[in-house]
Amino acid sequence: MSRYFSFGRLWVLLVKEVIQMRRDRITFAMMLGMPLLQLILFGFAINTDPKALPAALVAPTQDRFTRAMVSALEMTGYYRFILPDATAEGAEELIARGDVAFVVTVPSDFGRRIERGDTAQILIEADATDPSVASGAISTLQTVASSALTRETGATGSSLPVEIVVHRRYNPEGITQYNIVPGLLGVILQMTMVMMTSMALTRENERGTMENLLAMPATPLEIMLGKILPYLGVGGVQVAVVLASAKVIFNVPFVGPLMVVLAGVFVFVLALVILGYLISTVARTQMQAMQLTFFFFLPSMLLSGFMFPYRGMPAWAQVLGEIFPLTHFLRLSRSVMLKGAGFSTVSGSFLALIVFALALALLALRRFRKTLD
Repeated sequence: MSRYFSFGRLWVLLVKEVIQMRRDRITFAMMLGMPLLQLILFGFAINTDPKALPAALVAPTQDRFTRAMVSALEMTGYYRFILPDATAEGAEELIARGDVAFVVTVPSDFGRRIERGDTAQILIEADATDPSVASGAISTLQTVASSALTRETGATGSSLPVEIVVHRRYNPEGITQYNIVPGLLGVILQMTMVMMTSMALTRENERGTMENLLAMPATPLEIMLGKILPYLGVGGVQVAVVLASAKVIFNVPFVGPLMVVLAGVFVFVLALVILGYLISTVARTQMQAMQLTFFFFLPSMLLSGFMFPYRGMPAWAQVLGEIFPLTHFLRLSRSVMLKGAGFSTVSGSFLALIVFALALALLALRRFRKTLD
C-alpha cells in the first residue's frame, strides 16, 4: 500500500463522510431544500410588474363616460376596483391603510363637460410608498382615457379635452430610499436578532455547559427570558442607529408618531428573538442554527414586499408572505413613517406581530421542555 496515496484509504474517508452527512439531516435538507425554494420563489412568485392592483372609485355620478373609463382601466390589467362606490372619506382611509393602491376620482360634472367639449379632469391618487408598483399603471393612463372616450363619443383622440391628474401620495418624487430605508430596519433586525439568539442555546450545547444550566433551579420560562432579554437591548441600539441614519443621511420623512414605531419595533424584535430561541432548540450545532436561520430569512425577504412588490405576487405567494413577521412590520413602519398613520390604522399589523410572538413563545417552551427529557 502506497504511503503517498491509496484508493483504499480514500474510499474509507468517502464512506465516513457520507455517513456523517446522512446523520446531519438538517444540513442535508438545507442542501436540497434551499435551491428548490429559490427556484420556486424566483420562478413563480416574483413579479416586478404587478397587475390587478386594488383600487377604489369615487364617482358621484355613474354616467356612461365614467363607466367607459372604469372599464378601460380594468382592461389594462393594472386596476381592480374592489370598491366601485367609495366615498372620499372612505377612500382616504383605504389608501392610508394600504388596502388600495389607487383612488380614482371622477367629478360629478365629468360627463356634462365631455358632451359640451369642455376640459374634463380625472384625479388618480396612487400610493407611491413603493414607486415601482405604480409606475406601470400610471404610464398607460392618457392613452387609456383617449381610447375609451373615443369609442364612447366617436370623436378623434387628439380632440378629446380630457386631463388625467396624477397625485403620487406619500412620495411625490418617487425616491426609492423612502421605501427601502424603513424596510431595512426590519431586515437588519431580522438578520441579526434571529441569528444571534439561535446560537445562544446551541453554543451552550457545543461547549458542554448546558448541563450546568439545567442543574440550576430555573424554569424553562426563566431560562428563555434570560437568553433573549439581552438581545432586546442589542436590538434597541440597532433601531436607534437605523432611525437616526434614515433621518440624517437619507432624509426619510418621519411624519407619524415615533412611539407607534417604537412599540411596533419592540413587539417585532420580541418575536424575532423568540424565533431564534425556538431554532436553537431544534439545532444541535451553531452551523445548523445558521443554516435554519438563512432558510427562514430567504423566503421572508422575497415574500414580505421588501425586495419585490408584494401586490405583484400571485395569491398563494401573498398567503405565504402573511406568515412572516417581516411582512407586517414593513407595513407598520412604512405606514407610520411615510403616511403618518396612527395606532388605529396599523392596529392589524400590531395584532399580527403579537400573535406571532405568543405562538412562537409557546412553541419554544414546548420544544425546550422536550429537550429536558
